[in-house]
Amino acid sequence: MTETTAQAARTIAAPADQVWQALTQPEKIKRYFFGADVETDWRVGSPIKFRGEYQGRRFEDRGEIRSFDPGRKLAYTHYSPLSGAPDTPENYHVVTIELEPQGEATEVTLTQSNLIGGVKESDVTMRAEFEKNWNAVLDGLARTVEH
Repeated sequence: MTETTAQAARTIAAPADQVWQALTQPEKIKRYFFGADVETDWRVGSPIKFRGEYQGRRFEDRGEIRSFDPGRKLAYTHYSPLSGAPDTPENYHVVTIELEPQGEATEVTLTQSNLIGGVKESDVTMRAEFEKNWNAVLDGLARTVEH
């Protein structure tokens, strides 16, 4: 069986350093990431926490920083208790955000892997829902950095 992944991409009309700042500064993340408060020190191996409210439900998601290459790549694991899946390693998604400078713009590609975990929905339905959410995040990221 092949691994199910979700992907979203967007060219943002801002340099990579501005996009990177919006990806790593908690006050900016909150503007486009479902109002979540993010807590981490951005070091590989360190925890990352997301707290907030989504569709009327409080959440406290967690994970671990996997990659931190300023201006280029950020990756972290992600687990949400709202998924209903047990808090076990196989139920952590991996979110990877890659930046590719395009002159004064930046191509942002976001990939979420290991979608199956303990979720029972069909792969296609699940991938479509994640991609819809990630496209909304990238739209918000663009609004945050494109003055």
